[in-house]
Amino acid sequence: MTLLVIRDAEQAVKQMNVPKMLVVSVPIAAVLSISGLVLSMQWKAATEIRELEGLLSHQSEALEVTVKNKDEAIQRLQNEIIRLSSETENFKHRLNHMSSLEKQLEDFVEGTSAVPQKSGEEQARFVHSTAWNEQRQVGGEEIGVGLEQMLELAERSRLDLVQMQRMLSSIQRSAPAVLNQAQKKQELIAGTPSVWPTKSRRLTSSFGYRKDPLTGYAAFHAGIDIGGETGDSVLAAAEGEVIEADFNTSRGNYIIIRHVNQLDTWYMHLQQIHVSVGDQVDKGDIIGALGTTGRSTGPHLHFQIVERGEPIDPLPFLGDAAAADTPPEGRPVKVSAASGVSGPGSSGPSRSPSSPPSVTRLSPLPKWIMGDAQAYGT
Repeated sequence: MTLLVIRDAEQAVKQMNVPKMLVVSVPIAAVLSISGLVLSMQWKAATEIRELEGLLSHQSEALEVTVKNKDEAIQRLQNEIIRLSSETENFKHRLNHMSSLEKQLEDFVEGTSAVPQKSGEEQARFVHSTAWNEQRQVGGEEIGVGLEQMLELAERSRLDLVQMQRMLSSIQRSAPAVLNQAQKKQELIAGTPSVWPTKSRRLTSSFGYRKDPLTGYAAFHAGIDIGGETGDSVLAAAEGEVIEADFNTSRGNYIIIRHVNQLDTWYMHLQQIHVSVGDQVDKGDIIGALGTTGRSTGPHLHFQIVERGEPIDPLPFLGDAAAADTPPEGRPVKVSAASGVSGPGSSGPSRSPSSPPSVTRLSPLPKWIMGDAQAYGT
């Protein structure tokens, strides 16, 4: 192949002979170079695309995991909010129940209510039965909960917690005083005579004026006489301190126990004394044995209650105890405070702050109490 090179008009034409192989090989080489370059760029692009696709796939999977984790976290938070809301509601019920018990305790201390309406065991069962327990959920209609409802539930729970905090603060402020009053009430109940002092329920003399068994003349009887067997146990009618335990020609072996509310109980004509001055006794403790010592004509217990130095009728205090073991031959009936004439210094149970409002008396005294027995002593 010949190539003519013409540079300008004044210069001679230059002739160049180019081999055919070169003419063919150069275009082929150029095409191959361009093709190689294109292929190289295409391969590089494909590699980068694959890398980008892999990275995108990895990021997509990571994003899916993140979204799934967030969904699970949101679900857990929703469940936690529901659980906390349920526990808050349950705790609120318990606080309301506690507040109700506190009110009942206050009423009991103030004397406006006898006893709480439910026992501690029943209250414990109530609290346990109403407690929230996730395992107890067994089914129901599925209703979706949105973010707005969850926020509303969380806000309601927050307000409930604020209210419960106020209730707890109120209970914490009032509980010590109420417990102190309850303790005093318990001490008052424990120290108020209510236990029948002997196993026998057979009255041989009641409180008030009577015919003296020794002189035959009318005399004031400052207590009640309970007939029994010599050696029968004599019980403390209430909790208190023994202030006297001695012998007297009239009282025989006798014990005086001081209780709360300026009340004293006297136990006379004992065969034996089992306590000493200064001893603390509980309600129902054995303090002596029934006998017939002193001014007495037969085995019996003279039981007497003295308030602020003046004798009062013991039966209003022992009415329920007397009725507890009443045989079928007779039953105690409700009558006025004084079935007979009260002695000087005694105005019946109405003047005693620890006496019940009504009096359980046996009037007329049936045979299973009195029989044909005579009065035995003082």
